[in-house]
Amino acid sequence: MKTDFKLSPNVVERYLEKPGEEILKSDIIRFVKENGIRMINFMYPADDGRLKTLNFVVNSEEYLESILTFGERVDGSSLFPFIEAGNSDLYVIPRYSTAFVDPFSEIPTLVMLAEFFNKEGLPLDSSPQNTLHKACKSFKEVTGMDFYAMGELEYYVIAPDNGMFPATDQKGYHESSPFAKFNDFRVECMDLIAKAGGEIKYGHSEVGNFSLDGQIYEQNEIEFLPVYAEKAASQLMLAKWIIRSNAIRRGFDVTFAPKITEGKAGSGLHIHFKIMKEGKNMMIENGKLSDIAKKAIVGILENADSITAMGNRVPTSYFRLVPHQEAPTSICWGDRNRSVLVRVPLGWTGENDMCTKVNPLENASISASDQRQTVELRSADCSANIYQLLAAMIVAAREGFLMNNALKRADELYVSVNIHNESNKQQLEALKSLPDSCVKSAETLLENRALFEKEGVFNPAMIDAIASNLRSYHDRSLRKDLEGDRKGMLELVKKYWNC
Repeated sequence: MKTDFKLSPNVVERYLEKPGEEILKSDIIRFVKENGIRMINFMYPADDGRLKTLNFVVNSEEYLESILTFGERVDGSSLFPFIEAGNSDLYVIPRYSTAFVDPFSEIPTLVMLAEFFNKEGLPLDSSPQNTLHKACKSFKEVTGMDFYAMGELEYYVIAPDNGMFPATDQKGYHESSPFAKFNDFRVECMDLIAKAGGEIKYGHSEVGNFSLDGQIYEQNEIEFLPVYAEKAASQLMLAKWIIRSNAIRRGFDVTFAPKITEGKAGSGLHIHFKIMKEGKNMMIENGKLSDIAKKAIVGILENADSITAMGNRVPTSYFRLVPHQEAPTSICWGDRNRSVLVRVPLGWTGENDMCTKVNPLENASISASDQRQTVELRSADCSANIYQLLAAMIVAAREGFLMNNALKRADELYVSVNIHNESNKQQLEALKSLPDSCVKSAETLLENRALFEKEGVFNPAMIDAIASNLRSYHDRSLRKDLEGDRKGMLELVKKYWNC
């Protein structure tokens, strides 16, 4: 636990000199009084995957105490399709640990994420946050370990093209200015996300970089550090809100859409995870991927087709998940292999001291760092309901520990080559594929719903609502129908631009 808060980007933590997890109601009241805070905002996720906002004026200490203690009522039927209008009142209660100062409000405003409670004052069984909470709890009960996660948040920035230092088409990976035009915007967003409590690993420009119809389209990525899964979901939600809000302030357009035009890189939401026990990363044993990691991987692979129902929720998701591209379609895993669904990236487990080779004046340091090893699921995109996506991954990973043949399946699903090369055609044909439409994804979810409803993690009404929404797109043959139809494809992209 950190004790020096001089470097904390979050002004609330820095002022109170304590981590968010230790913040009390009395701390919030003191911060409000001593920093001239005049507004309180509660934010919470709805079924559409966006954060909603409720504003309060701080008009007395008594009223501040009241809203911090009892929250407020909201209409659940306007937030979730599975809540009936006849019995829709919900409470929203703020989580003090999430407090941050709103960077976009001219009026001094303190923001907190809020949780949903039902009329009995119990956590709403079907809320996105509670679904993820139940998944984490069930995973801990079965395995004795905790599930940590982080996201790679990809998005495009769009603005008028002035013609200077033109982009090299599809060659934007880690590009510097002036060939990358929005590095400063990305860095500004990263700073704002950190001030809101997001734990960021790094940011960079991504592959997608092109001009079209007088506009620059530049793909960027912000990657986070692994944290407990519930915090990982919250910081990704806040990050999307911050990037969009900062874009409109700067006069830019931003899209997290999985596909924005033909022949250009789509945007994913790759999710890395690791399994922790008493502060130790359990993904590595004796410098190699552990059996624990393999069991979790197999659980996710065996249920990967159903996970798309939570992670790929619009028709354009399935225009990104097409064969022979970097986005995966075949259900398999491998090391450092970007053609697979689950990838094991480099993990700093080598024996050489790289630091002193580059910096010979430094004293010898320990080179291996098992703590940093993660595993990456590459299918999801930002149409996902992030809480449901992580909950589905955790439920599936939990199942891997209950399989008698998990390690055998790990060997069978391992791929060491580019699966899309012609020479590997036979191996490719032996693997299952991800769904190719929202409709197919809904069907796999309904076939496998017992897994997600097990231990009461996913509420049956939530499963029904997810499947109903996916089926409503009627896109079973859409990829084939729009093949070669550029105009139709662009109309579809526009429709789901702000997924």
